Amino acid sequence: MRFDDEASRTEVLFETDRIWSQLICLQGAQDIGPLADRGSDAIVSVLAGEVAVQVGKGRTRMSQWHAVLVPAGTELTIRNASDEPAVVQVTTAPPPASSA
Repeated sequence: MRFDDEASRTEVLFETDRIWSQLICLQGAQDIGPLADRGSDAIVSVLAGEVAVQVGKGRTRMSQWHAVLVPAGTELTIRNASDEPAVVQVTTAPPPASSA
């Protein structure tokens, strides 16, 4: 896990023909998104910290070990929701079109 003072940091963990996973490291008021892929469902899991997540028009706060499903084609935005750093894992199947 690595953080950047300027912007959110992402790192691909795994990438195959059938699944793709990345870590997102956020600190301060950093965010990422909106992101979407018409052909991939995603699972967003909070590994550390607390984040505000918007999936489509729905919003929720999530803390460590909480997860949410993002259906294919739905926009996703993630923002750090505390003073502490946050680490989020996003896993999609199949891999998003942009990673191909």
